[in-house]
Amino acid sequence: MWGKLAAGWSALFAALHIYWALGGDIGLTASAGPDLAAQRPTWFVLFGLWGVAALLIAGAAFCLLKHPWQRVGQFAGAALVARGVLIEFVLLVGMAEVSAEERFWSLLLWNPWFALGGGLWLMAFNQSPRRRRPMRAAGGRRRRAGSRSSDRQR
Repeated sequence: MWGKLAAGWSALFAALHIYWALGGDIGLTASAGPDLAAQRPTWFVLFGLWGVAALLIAGAAFCLLKHPWQRVGQFAGAALVARGVLIEFVLLVGMAEVSAEERFWSLLLWNPWFALGGGLWLMAFNQSPRRRRPMRAAGGRRRRAGSRSSDRQR
């Protein structure tokens, strides 16, 4: 369940980055700042929008696969939570100068969104992998290696 929720979060965030990369502007000024949103330098579009979208799509796949990517997922989840909490703290104590709009949306939407996604990733990747149950012989009993149960029935 947590893997699907984390994958859904990643897919939604990737879709938003793709929208921005294709020229959409709703929310971009409040997220990236007015200068980046207006100028859209090539490095920002390639790495900040398309690159992040690609990472989020890969992240959605990792969330669904879970087990082979356990450590990567745990690290990514912790990084997302840390990013959300750290930037929230920096803005609340006034350590960064940003516009009132950017501050408002960062405190109300973007930082909690990062923390939510990180929490979902942590829940998805901190679940123990499901273990396969041992095969059972006919009659519902477990087979033991070297047993002669089939010989006794004859």
